[in-house]
Amino acid sequence: MGGGGMSGHEAREASLLHEQMCFIRLFADKVDVLYRQGLVRGPAHLGQGQEAVAVGVASLLGTDDYSLATYRGHAHALARGAPAGAVLKELLGREGGICAGKGGSMHITSVEHGFYGSYAIVGAHLPIACGLGWASRIQSTGRVVACFFGDGATNIGAFHEALNLATVWKLPVVFVCENNGYMEYTPIAEMISVGRPAADRASAYGLEPIVVDGNDVQAVRDVAGAAIAAARDGKGPALIEALTYRLGGHSAADPGKYRDADEVDGWKQRDPLVKQRAVLAEAGVSADEVQATEDRLRKEVQALAEDAQAAPVHDPASAWTDMWSDGSAQWRN
Repeated sequence: MGGGGMSGHEAREASLLHEQMCFIRLFADKVDVLYRQGLVRGPAHLGQGQEAVAVGVASLLGTDDYSLATYRGHAHALARGAPAGAVLKELLGREGGICAGKGGSMHITSVEHGFYGSYAIVGAHLPIACGLGWASRIQSTGRVVACFFGDGATNIGAFHEALNLATVWKLPVVFVCENNGYMEYTPIAEMISVGRPAADRASAYGLEPIVVDGNDVQAVRDVAGAAIAAARDGKGPALIEALTYRLGGHSAADPGKYRDADEVDGWKQRDPLVKQRAVLAEAGVSADEVQATEDRLRKEVQALAEDAQAAPVHDPASAWTDMWSDGSAQWRN
């Protein structure tokens, strides 16, 4: 390693980023298979093609920092260190699920890993990010909040309210718009009057318009690193628009027939894994090394799937537990 003008440390870092993105991709691919076998409980929104955003930002967050995501949040949870086996068991409705079967695919949460949840209501978590940022500020903890949302959320009132409040109070929140070009089944370009749904609105809140190639994990790290450092230093929020693409449909049940095949093929050429393999090749990492890593990860994901399927389903009585802070399901006065 270390060829092509890249130091040994940089090559190892690039390899680690590739490994993280590859694991997340293989995890999502396996979820897709399990969904089609009828084993995933409830809807599942997969994010193949968007891994560089989650991994790039998470790689710069400290263990005490916060992050929040949308219902397409598997990558974000895994990038923060949430145990993949527990996430998969949650999706399958098995004992050992990360939210004890109460969350399912759209509500993955792992507070102990700094991941404060996936949110099914579009834009609802942006004000929550401000709350976490306010807590960090008044407690002087130096903790930063990374808040991920889709391009469709930029038309939600909560987006504008959260951006305004974060700016006025100089909250340590890095807002990251994952612009994959579609708000569910509708092209975002048909629904807004500006070309860049997040960046072109940044100036309304006194923020710099930041746009980055969301399929280039190092480019994401570069812009996110500056934003995170500024937020931690008390300089207030940032708004980053990461241009990316979901290779599949809106959900695992959506074949995505509304998209032009040439469009999908074009984005496949810009796949974050394709880009990172090229980076590794320039760094002197052999194709055999890359293939060995991917083969190992594929076996790890398969083992997780077998373990999850072997786990027992939840006892129906457990539906009445963990509903309130005292563990009961009784309404409290």
